Amino acid sequence: MFRRRTQEAPENPPQVAKPGGKGRPTPKRKDAEKARRQPITAPASRKEAYRKTRERQAAERAKAKEGMAKGDEKYLLKRDRGPVRKLARDYVDARRTIGSYLMYGMFAIVALSLLPVLAAKLLVLFAPPVLLAAVFIEGLLISRAIKKLAAERFPGEDAKGVGLYAAMRAMQLRPMRMPKPQVKPGEKSKV
Repeated sequence: MFRRRTQEAPENPPQVAKPGGKGRPTPKRKDAEKARRQPITAPASRKEAYRKTRERQAAERAKAKEGMAKGDEKYLLKRDRGPVRKLARDYVDARRTIGSYLMYGMFAIVALSLLPVLAAKLLVLFAPPVLLAAVFIEGLLISRAIKKLAAERFPGEDAKGVGLYAAMRAMQLRPMRMPKPQVKPGEKSKV
């Protein structure tokens, strides 16, 4: 253990290139630090630093919002990601649904309630429950259809919650949907 070695190790052993190696020696620490250094550009004041930070964050938010509107997978929320959810969005967007016109119908009912006509008062009484029932039934039909379609096209993918996702999207006003619709109404062949 504490004996002297009789043979000295060669000073420069032959270097053998390892398969999968990087092909160059590791740089010295001082060289790596020197390469990473950048000049410090401190803002003139704290207000200036906050202004630059706000501008940078605003630009990042605008980019993310634009990417989300286009349906770019990188910027989508977790609930909107995946091929099954894209299929559900396209399925709903390719159809005209009662749910997407529900809000307009409710506004018309409120406007009719202001009229002093007895028929308008009866319509105001019975129309909202009928409209809501129609939207509910339509949501169930859309949910069943999209679950079946997703199981056919993407058998290995997780389709949990896709029916409710599609039904909720069907109730949104078309201009308010996010991500923006990628197919036009009537383009069912693109789905």
